[in-house]
Amino acid sequence: MTTPSHRARAAVASSGWVALAATLLPDGSVLRWPPVLLFVCLGPGLALLHPQPRGLRPGARLEAFALAAPLSLALAALTATVLFLIGGFSVPAFLVPLAVLTTAAALLPGLPLPAATRGAVEPDGAESFLSRERGPGGGR
Repeated sequence: MTTPSHRARAAVASSGWVALAATLLPDGSVLRWPPVLLFVCLGPGLALLHPQPRGLRPGARLEAFALAAPLSLALAALTATVLFLIGGFSVPAFLVPLAVLTTAAALLPGLPLPAATRGAVEPDGAESFLSRERGPGGGR
């Protein structure tokens, strides 16, 4: 029986291969760039962060989505840099390692997120920096 979590993992795992397949469309096709752009910007990061063992709490969902783009773009930049340094950059050569990483990461549990473990709420007795009174002069 497939659960929504399994479907989400399968969608993230297959996103890189869909992006790679989109590169086979004709050069001027408008349908070519959206899957590639979405995959490069979100795919690897979502694969690394989303599949949490016990699911994500509401606050952690936003945290995971907010971290997915920078993480994905960092991995894409590293991949592109390595390919440029060895003189082998092409779109398929760029997408294949990212797709393999994304597929492998989607099969494993996600990286632990602080908001997922603490429930995205303040512990009892925690003082917010906004509630502290300022000293004379209002400085820090």
